[in-house]
Amino acid sequence: MLVELGFPEYIKVTDLGCSSGPNTFLAMSGIVNTIIDLYHQKGRTDLPEIDYFLNDLPENDFNTTFKLLPSFQKGLKTILKGRCFMSGTPGSFYSRLFPKKSLHFVHLSYSIHWLSKVPQGLKEDDNKKSVFLNSSSTQKVYKSYLDQFQTDFSLFLKMRSEEIMPNGRMVLVFMGRQASDPMYRDCFHPHVGLVKESEVDAFNMPFYDPTKGEVKDVIESEGSFEINKIETREFAVHYASGEDVVDESSDQFKQWQNIANIIIKKYAIHVAKHLTVSVRPTKTTVNIVVSKGPHWL
Repeated sequence: MLVELGFPEYIKVTDLGCSSGPNTFLAMSGIVNTIIDLYHQKGRTDLPEIDYFLNDLPENDFNTTFKLLPSFQKGLKTILKGRCFMSGTPGSFYSRLFPKKSLHFVHLSYSIHWLSKVPQGLKEDDNKKSVFLNSSSTQKVYKSYLDQFQTDFSLFLKMRSEEIMPNGRMVLVFMGRQASDPMYRDCFHPHVGLVKESEVDAFNMPFYDPTKGEVKDVIESEGSFEINKIETREFAVHYASGEDVVDESSDQFKQWQNIANIIIKKYAIHVAKHLTVSVRPTKTTVNIVVSKGPHWL
């Protein structure tokens, strides 16, 4: 990317769906340091200034993130000090966020599987006893979720195609699934007996984890980007021990002990089933690198 862009003196980067807290800076640190390392590898001494934009919904706790900026800046390599500038850009990534052709690099990690809204057309009795797509869902429910994902992801690509300059890059990482298991969902239903059945039936999560093929189809159909790399990776799901999860001596635990006891009793049966199996369940991520070619002007 940097070669195609001519090693610019100014690079504009955004992290979409950045959330808040220390994890926000893991991606930022990796991206910033990688840019500088690539300049060094090419023997460039004219290092760029990096304008880094953190994006999430307006409800995100940006103040907590900004309070961590000083410590992050202290940890930057000496050569980066005074060259990295950060700011927040609240708003949905399903809308335009930046001026036309202003971004060099876009990063998004574990966000795009959240849909803009619950799929249209779902009725209360379409997905009973579940709050999202799972093995008990009908083909109608599956089609509704797939249609909403295709609509949202196409819109996302269109918005970014207007903001990313020619030869820019975008890296997306999000929850996916294997094509062989189209409606798998790991769900414990811990609130059985605590939430009315009618409330569960009326609620659906705006969440869809696509297959690699579904992602590829939308990118190719929308037409704004070329796929440089697309892959899936699986990782095992590990469960923390009780000691890792709850500190029984804490004031917070004592305050909520009664509620916690009710939930734990309901939850324990389901957790036990998972802890006694010999094969751990796995989750899948979809990793994509796409580029906007020079002919999209």
